[in-house]
Amino acid sequence: MRSPQRSRPDEATVARVTLELQRRFGNRVVTSLAVRQQHAHTTTWIPAEAPDVVVFPQSTDEVAEIVRLCAAEAMPVIPFGVGTSLEGHLNAPFGGVSIDTSQMKAIVAVHPEDLDVVVQPGVTRKELNEYLRDTGLFFPIDPGADATIGGMAATRASGTNAVRYGTMKENVLALKVVGPTGEVIRTGSRARKSSAGYDLTRLFVGSEGTLGVITEITLRLAGIPEAISGGTCSFPSVKAACDAVILTIQCGLPIARIELLDEVQVRGVNAYSKLSLPETPLLLFEFHGTEAGVKEQAERFGEIAAECGGTGFRFSTDPEERSKLWQARHDVYWASLGLRPGAKGVASDVCVPISRLAECLAETKEDIERSGMIAPIAGHVGDGNFHVMPLVMMEDPAEVERTEAFMHRLVERAMRMEGTCTGEHGVGSGKMKYLKAEHGVPAIEMMKLLKRSIDPDDIMNPGKIVAV
Repeated sequence: MRSPQRSRPDEATVARVTLELQRRFGNRVVTSLAVRQQHAHTTTWIPAEAPDVVVFPQSTDEVAEIVRLCAAEAMPVIPFGVGTSLEGHLNAPFGGVSIDTSQMKAIVAVHPEDLDVVVQPGVTRKELNEYLRDTGLFFPIDPGADATIGGMAATRASGTNAVRYGTMKENVLALKVVGPTGEVIRTGSRARKSSAGYDLTRLFVGSEGTLGVITEITLRLAGIPEAISGGTCSFPSVKAACDAVILTIQCGLPIARIELLDEVQVRGVNAYSKLSLPETPLLLFEFHGTEAGVKEQAERFGEIAAECGGTGFRFSTDPEERSKLWQARHDVYWASLGLRPGAKGVASDVCVPISRLAECLAETKEDIERSGMIAPIAGHVGDGNFHVMPLVMMEDPAEVERTEAFMHRLVERAMRMEGTCTGEHGVGSGKMKYLKAEHGVPAIEMMKLLKRSIDPDDIMNPGKIVAV
């Protein structure tokens, strides 16, 4: 059955739901405009659309209570972590209730002998790793921002370590989810594999809050490496750097992280992070293992890089030196803004098979040059994923139009090369228009069928991924 056309709740419904929420949760219910706008903020050019009310639950039972109340009134529900999503995931185009999970910060259980941990969704990745430090274990998924674990699961996040440790898809063992009628669903167990029924865990990982609210996550952990070597190497072109990455992967070197910064991005990083890197395309790399192993692997990578025209190769096992480099990598958003003061950074990402990476990046660089844009590139190139951030003067309609056309060509180029419109930013509302071309009509219809079957009243983060 097709759900009725979604519309905003009327004022009387909003007032009724708000009063009931206030009765049950007191001052953890907020209706001020500033807080509501914060819960719809977006770092891209998608206009912010604020919810009607924000609630701060502290347990799965409270989330279930909120969802049941919203379901009875057909009120939209929008889960919120810390707001690092980039494609309008947090917007409330039809109003509704933003469920802010920032007060759900319990680390429920750590099982060092099984290399897993159970957490509530409001725990951030840095908080988790600080807590785990004395166990000799860590959670390896690193999207750069200090995102919440719940948000990372909902968006199927990945990041700089994905080439070795995988994405959230590979690292979530089980979930507790509140469904659209307030029922609590448990998916999976702490067992490392199972053949028991449909894989509901993978269904909810990456569903962006459109099927339920994640309230507990069981994660795989990894051992903190005995030794880490990391460093940099400069290249004459983006293509030469990509060739080195492809050859490294094909040779079977167990690289943990390998990141590309183009010459524009390096220039921004040097200014922002006070570094003096050569302003040519740059690879940052890291190996994890034993003292002897990481030294041998780094040296072998140096040989491969030299074959591809790499220069200035250097590596170190000094934690302080490595941390400075990786912090600079994580700060590329802010570094990029400094390249054109007053401009807005509009970030997008695509991902292609690694064999097409050099071609895709070279074409993208040519497109940027032809378009007369400043658009630094940084990428998790070990898995074919890269980010482009045009710097746009939003008050110039012609420039905005030119940038929109470029972003469209970027996605079309990736899909032409058998890639995807988004490697890790997700769909939200910003990239819904590309899903049909990427997946085909039958797959989109199946996604819609799943959405309608699980959420017939379309209350869970409506207007995202697929329109029902």
